[in-house]
Amino acid sequence: MGEQPLYDLAPLLELMALGAVIALGPLLWVWHRNRGAGSARRLQALGLLTLFLTFDLVLFGAFTRLTDSGLGCPDWPGCYGSSSPIGARADIAAAEAAMPTGPVTLSKAWIEMIHRYLATMVGVLIIALLVLAWREHRKTPLHGARHPAWAAFTLFWVLVQGAFGALTVTMKLFPAIVTLHLLGGLFLLVLLCVQAVGHQQSVMHQQPTPISGPLRAGLWLVFGLLFAQVALGGWVSTNYAVLACTTFPDCNGSWWPAMDFAQGFEIWRPLGLLSDGSHISFAALTAIHYVHRLAAYLVVAAVVALALALRRHPALAGQRKWLLGLIALQFLTGLSNVVLDWPLVAAVLHTGGAAALVTVMTWALASTRTRSALALQNDTNAPHGARSVAA
Repeated sequence: MGEQPLYDLAPLLELMALGAVIALGPLLWVWHRNRGAGSARRLQALGLLTLFLTFDLVLFGAFTRLTDSGLGCPDWPGCYGSSSPIGARADIAAAEAAMPTGPVTLSKAWIEMIHRYLATMVGVLIIALLVLAWREHRKTPLHGARHPAWAAFTLFWVLVQGAFGALTVTMKLFPAIVTLHLLGGLFLLVLLCVQAVGHQQSVMHQQPTPISGPLRAGLWLVFGLLFAQVALGGWVSTNYAVLACTTFPDCNGSWWPAMDFAQGFEIWRPLGLLSDGSHISFAALTAIHYVHRLAAYLVVAAVVALALALRRHPALAGQRKWLLGLIALQFLTGLSNVVLDWPLVAAVLHTGGAAALVTVMTWALASTRTRSALALQNDTNAPHGARSVAA
């Protein structure tokens, strides 16, 4: 039996059809729940549901990675050239017999393919979002985050994510590629959240909450810190450095353990190896882990400080409560990963908490504007006569 090619497009059409069939469920649910509502309300509902299902996809992606199922099917987009592990049973059985604890098993193949099915479903839902947004735009011009250009760029980004998903498999879990795939998934959540807030404001006839310039800058600062911390966390996970420190709050009994930062943050290299082909050292894994932990202290302090600053704005009470709850969850699950030997539930929740924090921060940014920017926006959108009176 010859070696399976890394790319086998034979099952591509079947996978696309299967994704469309799976997406019919959410689409029919949205139409049924909003059958008496207008098209704007249906667009809002579909946007929220797509955001929710994309968040679930990110969680399942973490589950796929943490169960070592990323190579459960060694080719892309199918599994040994088939659209499901059912058609690849003989190849999977042969691979499992040759290496019983290897990357290819029947359960891992199913986990990997379910992740691909869900990703295809999300792609179909985003196509539906684009079609609905364009139809709505033709009736009444849409502006800001509701403009169909946002949905078009989101569809483009899904295709980019698909390319990174393919590279994750074909480049054998290259840490930089897997980390970029995670960050790309979070950026997809950001795009969908911005649109969901825009549709919500339109349907509810709401305006962004006016806040001061320094607070708005603080929102952006914390958002940037969170995204950087997620990148560091992804680097820990994709290099399997979670257990490099087994004590807390110190690391292996030391407040400054032996670390090799040059090796640890050599970005472009295979999993477990350096660019020269030698094995990565334990000191490098320790550096990866400990940098993420030290950065976490800064992020926790920044999020708590931001939540305290948001108390002056009752309209942002929901975001403030979510931020405090999620940062507590992140601390507890991060601690559990260290002291409880990386339990699967805690590890998946840790990724989910990071994704939720980024989404909530996007929600807060999309729901606010500086007072000066909001006044300018209102003046620009006002009829000519109203602007003259206001002047």
